[in-house]
Amino acid sequence: MRKEVYQAVCERALEYYDKAGIVLTPQEKKKIEVADFGLADFERVGLTLLTYINTSRCCAKEMVLFPGQTCPEHTHAPIPEKKYPGKEETFRCRYGSVFLYVEGEETKGGRDQVPAGHEGTYTVFHQIVLHGGEQYTMEPNTKHWFQAGEEGAVISEFSTPSFDEYDIFTDPRIDRLPKVEE
Repeated sequence: MRKEVYQAVCERALEYYDKAGIVLTPQEKKKIEVADFGLADFERVGLTLLTYINTSRCCAKEMVLFPGQTCPEHTHAPIPEKKYPGKEETFRCRYGSVFLYVEGEETKGGRDQVPAGHEGTYTVFHQIVLHGGEQYTMEPNTKHWFQAGEEGAVISEFSTPSFDEYDIFTDPRIDRLPKVEE
């Protein structure tokens, strides 16, 4: 992703944080991360996030999804070499609505939400809809993906430590860590 595009996405994300009433310090605004997952399809598959804290005991993040944008299917599996059982995480919707898909009985409409061109890389379709103020907790190693409603979404994540570089994505083309070009 080109640097000017990256910066424009960060500015757009700040508008969503404002809509959600989330106040950020100047230092936090500079730490916003844009995850395009290496797919060159950011408007449909991407995520903007800010990590407040990530210690050996806990992690807290704010995530922005633009209207209809999807964070691709993945899991936070155990990491034996770190003696880590996998990430337990709670999503709390702060603004808009988010469609969370997890393992379990398939619900109506889930397959219809998969971004075009990415069919076959989404395998769980049990839908949980979160509106402002609602939350859901996932156990470690739960395969999941999520997508914003038509107004976009701001989601707070509270979890055990986060090791994003170890996330396992169903789509083998995904590169979780962003690459910014000058």
